Amino acid sequence: MTDEGRKPWTRREIGGKEAWDWLDLLLVPLVLGIVAAGLTAWFNAQQNTRQNDIEDRRARAEREVAEQRAQDEALQAYLDQMSNLLLEKDLRNSEEDSETRILARARTLTVLGRLDPNRKTDVMHFLVEAELIQSPDEEKPILELTGANLKGANLIEADLRGARLAGANLSDANLGWTDLRDARLGAADLSGAILVDTNLSDADLRVVNLRVPTWAWPS
Repeated sequence: MTDEGRKPWTRREIGGKEAWDWLDLLLVPLVLGIVAAGLTAWFNAQQNTRQNDIEDRRARAEREVAEQRAQDEALQAYLDQMSNLLLEKDLRNSEEDSETRILARARTLTVLGRLDPNRKTDVMHFLVEAELIQSPDEEKPILELTGANLKGANLIEADLRGARLAGANLSDANLGWTDLRDARLGAADLSGAILVDTNLSDADLRVVNLRVPTWAWPS
């Protein structure tokens, strides 16, 4: 066949079909396969991400439940121990340096260091109601809370007259309308504490950290 009789290469036929037709038949499934594979990989990645998020949320929820349960158990154990010291060991009438008082103080400081603000508040309510930490008659209270961790506790309107709170962490605590007359607060941390109408008459405030918002000062 002469050159004049040959078809241009772009128009050559193979098996009765033009080359471009064959290319279409080959390329279209290939492209579709690549697209499908990409979509499948993307979908699987999204599924894995969602599944991981669900598992992470479930794990966080389980940890939170476990932590809340541990907090409740620690609080209940403390209350049971203190009730025993009050009823069985006569904590209120014990000597100042007695083993009973030392044990009660150690357990109190330990549990306050472990609990969240809400349960710290429960502990303080118990101690105030049992009249273990205040001393309106200028004598030493039964329990001193020197160095106690009371960060974030809600002590609003609490009777803490004469309480020994030197070096205590009271940052972010709510001390609104709290009676702290004659309290020992030397070197205590009151940063961020609410001090609305707090009674600090004759309280020892030496070296106290009082970096609090201006609106939180006593009126």
